[in-house]
Amino acid sequence: MEPAQLGRYVILAEVGRGAMGVVYKATDSVLERPVAVKTVNITLEREHADKYEARFYLEAKAAGGLNHPNIVTVHDVGKSGEVVYMAMEYIEGVELKTLIGEGRPLRVPQALSIAAQVAEGLAYAHQRGVVHRDIKPANIMVVANGPVKITDFGIARMRGTGDLTQTGMLLGSPKYMSPEQVIGKRADHRSDIFSLGVILYEMLCGSAPFNGENVTALMYQIVNFVPPAPSTLNEGVPELLDYIVAKMIAKPLDERYQEAAEVARDLRECERQIAAGTSATLPPRPGAATAPQPTLVDPAAQDSVLAQTLNRTREADQAPAPPPAEAPPAPAQGVAKSFDSNEATQRLAALTGATCETPQTATQAIKSIPQAPRTGWRRRDWLVVAGAALCGLIAARVIVRRGK
Repeated sequence: MEPAQLGRYVILAEVGRGAMGVVYKATDSVLERPVAVKTVNITLEREHADKYEARFYLEAKAAGGLNHPNIVTVHDVGKSGEVVYMAMEYIEGVELKTLIGEGRPLRVPQALSIAAQVAEGLAYAHQRGVVHRDIKPANIMVVANGPVKITDFGIARMRGTGDLTQTGMLLGSPKYMSPEQVIGKRADHRSDIFSLGVILYEMLCGSAPFNGENVTALMYQIVNFVPPAPSTLNEGVPELLDYIVAKMIAKPLDERYQEAAEVARDLRECERQIAAGTSATLPPRPGAATAPQPTLVDPAAQDSVLAQTLNRTREADQAPAPPPAEAPPAPAQGVAKSFDSNEATQRLAALTGATCETPQTATQAIKSIPQAPRTGWRRRDWLVVAGAALCGLIAARVIVRRGK
């Protein structure tokens, strides 16, 4: 039998079910308002039930202190029997995962608006020391004519508890994990930024940047592969958005956006340029390929983020052998190689108006893009050579006269 009441909350209907519990629509019998009650079955962790429950209340308290238009408000927590629950504001909307279908991208302005609002909510939470650690479409609610809402802050943090069992990693969706989560390192606020970048990519392209026939293959791709730029899969994506996404899903932590507030500002700038009809593009580089080709991450960059390698059991997962040590690295060519985070930072500076007097973001602090070296002789070079030749002739003539 489903419970008729949890504490002061009268259960009306079940609205969702997940690995950790059930979500109900309920009525607050005291304040007489609709609420969403999310239950968490602590018997899933029998060996650590007391610690698990204490952690739940701690994280729920942290989530309850967040008051932002883009974060679901937590009203109350409690316990009924072996079930602890969290009462939150009830939202008349749909999960983002229902709007994202395979091969069915969203409109670029809609995807930008959703991502910018999520980034603004994350920025608020991160500034208060709260990290979500499980950003995915199922935890983003889209409301018609209303703000986008991030859900599950307290639950997500509890899933990442390091001193409990490791099953928490599998309760989330591996497709949206950051490389540091995949290899078992502790995730900080930049992990949320990576996950949001994966979601933005999927909204723009209709498919996630990393896919695999099983969890092992998927995790290997997250750690090792650079996906093609979104604009190669969706012609409506401006170049500025390519480089924003590239910087969001950069694998080395120091090359990724360091603050969600910077992500939000760049996304809003992209919105502004699209609304104003600005092309937001740079001239293509000579020799750049047009077909999207995923590539392996540069080994040096990979080493800076990975503390260990991922064990692989399938021959298909083997990475190609690195080039000989004496061979210099090839210049960046092709779509996937141009979709790297270092270039993203530089080209973002130009596309978001880095020449303005007061930069708004870290990316806008870069004043110029490095110019390609000149291959031909300039006029000054010819004059120097001609002058040197003339001096040589004069000196030779003097030597000849003295010899006579």
